[in-house]
Amino acid sequence: MTSSQESLSRTPPRLAAWIDGRIESLYPGYFALVMATGIISNTLRLQGHLLLSDALFAGNALAFPWLLALTVLRALRHPRALWADIINPRLVFAFFTIVAATDVFGVGLHLRGASTAALWSWLAALVTWFVLIYFSFGVLTFLNTAQGANVVHGGWLIAIVGTESLVILGALVAPSAGELAPSVFVLIHMLWGVGLGLYAIFVTLFAYRIFFFDVGPDDITPLLWVVMGAAAISTNAGSMLILTDSGMPFLAAMRPFIDGMTLIVWAWGTWWIPMLLLFGIWKHVICRVPLTYTPMLWSLVFPLGMYSLASLRLSLAADFPPLHSLAQAMAWIALAAWGATLGGLAAAVWAGPAPHPLREAVTRPCGRRAPWSPHISW
Repeated sequence: MTSSQESLSRTPPRLAAWIDGRIESLYPGYFALVMATGIISNTLRLQGHLLLSDALFAGNALAFPWLLALTVLRALRHPRALWADIINPRLVFAFFTIVAATDVFGVGLHLRGASTAALWSWLAALVTWFVLIYFSFGVLTFLNTAQGANVVHGGWLIAIVGTESLVILGALVAPSAGELAPSVFVLIHMLWGVGLGLYAIFVTLFAYRIFFFDVGPDDITPLLWVVMGAAAISTNAGSMLILTDSGMPFLAAMRPFIDGMTLIVWAWGTWWIPMLLLFGIWKHVICRVPLTYTPMLWSLVFPLGMYSLASLRLSLAADFPPLHSLAQAMAWIALAAWGATLGGLAAAVWAGPAPHPLREAVTRPCGRRAPWSPHISW
C-alpha cells in the first residue's frame, strides 16, 4: 500500500471518499487560479501596493504547490482519469495553465529578489511547454473526432498564454543566465513570434466559428475571455522585449517591428472587451442562464489582471502616461473579479465532485441556427 493510500485509509470513510472524488475530478485548468492570483499580485506590486500584493503572493505560495501535489496524487491514484483528460481535444490545452502558472509565480519570485528560484521556474516551465506543445497538437491532429474539438469550448488560446508567459519571465531571468544569456534572449524573441503565429491561426478559427456558426449559451463560457487574455499577454511580452536591453544588434534591429505589433495586439485585445461583455449579457440576461461558479471563471479573472499589467508595461514602453491610469483602474476591477470568484469557490468547495466543465457538450435553446452549419464539423 502506498503512503497516499495509507493516509486515506486512516481518514473517515465518507471524508476519504469525498477527497478521493475531488482528486479524481480535478479540472486540469485549475492552475488558472494561480495565474489569476499571481498576475494581480504582480500588477499591484508594480503599482506600489506592496502589502496587498504580498498577501496575494502568500496565498499563491500555498495554492501553487497544493495544486501541483493534487495533480501528482491524481496521476498516482487515478492515472486513467488524468490520461483521459490529456488525450481529450477539449481538455488537453487546459494543461498549458501549468506552464503559465509556473511563469507567473516565477515573476512574483523575481520581483521579490529570488532570481535563482525564478530561473529554475522558467526552466521547468520551458520543459513542460516543449512537451505539451507537440503533444497537444498531436492529440488535436490524430485523436480528434468530427465533434471532438471546438475552438470555443477547448480554450486553445491557453497555449498562446503559456508560450508568451515564457517570454515575460525569460526577459527577467536572462541576465542571470551567464554565458547562456544571448541564447535566452534569442529564444524568447522566437517564442514571442511563435505565440503571435499561433494567435493569428487560432483567433481566425475562433472568429469564424463564433460569428458564422450556431452558438448556444453553453458556447459562451469564461474561456472566451482567453481571446483577450492571449492578446494582453502578447502585448506584455512585446513590451518586455522593448524594455529589456539584450545587447545584441540583431535583436535591436527588430525593435521597430516589435513596437508596431505590440500596439496593434493591445488594440485588438481592447476591442474584444465590449464584445465579450455582450456575450455575457446575452447568456445571463437574455437567455437567463444562472451565473454559477465554475473553475473556468479563473480564466476570466486572469485576462483582466493581464490586461492591466499589459497596459502598464505598454505605457512605459511607449512613454504614454495615460495608459497608466487605465492600468490602475483595470487592476481594481480584476481584484474585484478575483474576490467574487474566490467567494464562489468557497461556496462550492463542499459540494460533491463535479464533472469537468468541458468534458461533455450540452445543447440548450436560445442559440441561432445556420442551415448550412452541419456540413462543417467543429
